[in-house]
This record gives sequence, C-alpha cells and structure tokens, in this order.
Amino acid sequence: MRVVLVPFPLQGHITPMLQLGSMLHSKGFSITIAHTDHNPPNPSNHPNFTFVNLPDQLGPNSNPTFHDLLPVILGINNYCREPLHKHLSEMIENQERDGGVVACVIHDPIMYFVDSVAKQLQIPSLILRTTSAAYLKTMRINVELHQEYKYTPLPESRLLEKVSNLEPLRFKDLPSPLHVRIPEFIIQLQRDLINKGSSVAFIWNTLDDLEGLILSELQEKDNIPFFSIGPFHKLVPKLSTTLIEEDKTCMEWLDKQSLKSVLYVSFGSLATLESKAVVEIARGLAQSEQPFLWVIRPGLIKGSKWIEDLPEGFQEEIGQRGLIVKWAPQRDVLSHFAIGAFWSHCGWNSIMESASQGVPLICKPCFSDQRVNAMFLTHVWKIGILLDDPLDRESIEKSIRRVMVDEEGKEIRENAMDFKQKVHASVQQGGDSNKCLNELTDFIASLVMAQKSNTNDG
Repeated sequence: MRVVLVPFPLQGHITPMLQLGSMLHSKGFSITIAHTDHNPPNPSNHPNFTFVNLPDQLGPNSNPTFHDLLPVILGINNYCREPLHKHLSEMIENQERDGGVVACVIHDPIMYFVDSVAKQLQIPSLILRTTSAAYLKTMRINVELHQEYKYTPLPESRLLEKVSNLEPLRFKDLPSPLHVRIPEFIIQLQRDLINKGSSVAFIWNTLDDLEGLILSELQEKDNIPFFSIGPFHKLVPKLSTTLIEEDKTCMEWLDKQSLKSVLYVSFGSLATLESKAVVEIARGLAQSEQPFLWVIRPGLIKGSKWIEDLPEGFQEEIGQRGLIVKWAPQRDVLSHFAIGAFWSHCGWNSIMESASQGVPLICKPCFSDQRVNAMFLTHVWKIGILLDDPLDRESIEKSIRRVMVDEEGKEIRENAMDFKQKVHASVQQGGDSNKCLNELTDFIASLVMAQKSNTNDG
C-alpha cells in the first residue's frame, strides 16, 4: 500500500511530514513524497522514500520571508495542481505493476489544492495539521469575527479585551487582526486553510494530555476521525529533515557546561528581527550572566548578512560564556543535559521538541500561530513566560533569570518536567500517541479495503 505525502515547502512543515512518512514506512507502507521545486528535501537522507517533483514556477532563487508568503502560497496551489494530478494518475495506472495500491494522500492544509485533485481521482485525502489544535480553533473563530467586524473594524481601545470562547487570548493575540481591514480574498484563503474539505481524517502532531479538550471540541464539529500522535520526533528514529546546514560543533561546547545552566536561543527558520531588537537581546544576554547558545541565522537580522549589527565588543565581553552559530541541531541541543531553558519564537515543532525534554520556554512570538502558542504556553500549560514587544535588556535579563534560576520560576520548571513525563508515557507501548499511530495505520488500511470493495461492487 502506498501513501502519498504532499508537504508545504517550509522547514516547519516539511519536518513533521517527513517524520510522519517515517512512521508510516515503519508500519509497512510505501511512501511517496510529492514536493515543490522550492526547498526540496534531500532524497539521500530518505532512501526508503520515492520522490516526485511538482514544478512551482517560483524560480531557483526564491527565498521568501513570512511577509512574502502570500504569492508563494497562491502560486503553488495554482501551478502544482496539474503535475500532482499527472503523478497520481500514473501511480493509479501502474499500481498493479508496481505492487502497491495508492491508499491515500496526506497533505499540509496550506496545499489545499490537493483536496480537489484527490477527490477528482477518487483517492481518500487526509490533512496533517502542523500547528496546535488551539491555533485551528482560534483561526475558525477569528474568521467568524471578521464577518462581525467586516464594515466597522474593532476599535484599538479594545485590543486588550479577552476574546469570548478563546481564553486566555485577547483581541491583540489573534493571528488575523480585526482592527484593520483585511481583503476578502485573504479571508477566503484563511477559510481554505482551516476547513476540512473532503478530507476523511485529521492527523495532529500533538497529544491528548496537552490539547485533549480542544481536540474533542474540534472533532465534534468536523465529525471525522482525529489521530493525535505527537510529538512526532519521539515516535521516529532520528532522521535529517533540516534544509539548513547544522553547526554540530556547538555540541562540544555544550559538553563543557554545567547541568541546566545554558539558555538556548533560536527564532526559527523564517522570522526576522530589527537590528535594535537584536542589540537589546545581546545586552540582556550579557547582563543575565547565564551561559547561552544563540542561533543567528543569516537573514535573521534585517539589513544584515550575519552578526555585524551586534554591539561592538559584545563577543569579547561574553568570552566563552556564550556561543553564536548560524544553525544548530536543535533536537540534540534540547536533549542535552546542559540546556536549562529555550528562548523561542514558539513555532509548534520547537514547542514539541522543547516541552518533551522538560525544557521551559521564554516565548517571543513573531507571527502566524506563534502568539496563540505563546499565550497557551504561559497561561494554560504554564511551562513558559511571555516576553512581549518592545524588547528591552532589563526585561530580557529578568525573564532569563526567572525561568532558569529564580525561585519565582520554580513552578514553571516543575511543570515542564511533569510534561516530559506525560510525553514519555504517551509514546510508550500502550500510551495514547502510540495507540493513535496504530489506529491511523488500521484506518489507512481500511481505506484500501473500502476502495477494493467499491471496485468489486462496480
């Protein structure tokens, strides 16, 4: 039985899709990855997968930031439709010769064109939700609220008010703002991203112990099976999914540090920061007197090639207490004994990787789902604290010391360790996530049986 996976070509979306492919391959499925020209995964890292290309016409030098993503999303969903239809048609035509029926297509919700292609070819489609369940609930309410404030935008004086049925979120925390006018085609795109379409199931990189109530609420409305099998990285052998070269020498530096003494700082693969903010981060790190490992990706600092905008004399001042790298092997870093906290942009993969190791977070959300994640981390799950704009060195220093060493942060550190134990139990044989993975395997197999039954009846 063959499963076709269609990821959206950004790091935070490719990683969970490849991890899911690895899980399903371990259960006996053949895996095909249908990927765009932009950010293709390296086939040599996944020798058991088959790869097919979806020309996206973005151009070889395309390197969008978050604020450039709209034309990328629209272009991919337009140009990749025909190539995917062609590949799937050929797979169906040759499935007897190749010895594997196409069981289903699993796609990222941003690749919403896949739903109509699969429906046309009568192939069951499933959606891999790469964000938290809290974010999907938020976006659905957010889109409804846009209708309410369509003609009269929300007054800015109400931005700090709580949103009904979305505790602990305030209006300012919503991913799609209500106090400015949003074009109708953007609202329609958001609907495409949050609706189930003709999908027969949702797969989640989360776990019931964290989001069980929200998952139940969403499933009741969607009325399709939900499979919460997170954290994905705990259910697969280690595999390389990174699109950026990792500097593994940082592990040697970590080996020399004390237990839980190091702050790991990384803002992901897409965020950008103003030079002024980076200066405040540097000063706050220096003043905290905590050892730190800081990932500064080329392109992170607006208008800068790399670290030339750091304060003069900063590296000499910190000496061996801090290390700056362009990219780090994050899973290895977060599982290292020296890591005591993670200052993160709060992308969902980073949260799963951090919390599953019992590492508390300092939350500096940048865009999209990240503010929702940060608010739930700090106010509901209570395994982190929010560091909001504008950044200043004093609040940074105070936040670092609170999470890592002060008595005030003891409860956060204990909650993080409790969550680590819940993750461990969930992914063990008989645990909730492990059982959900087996149920997903059986569900996909049942889709094949249903297809065969329909063919025989016809």
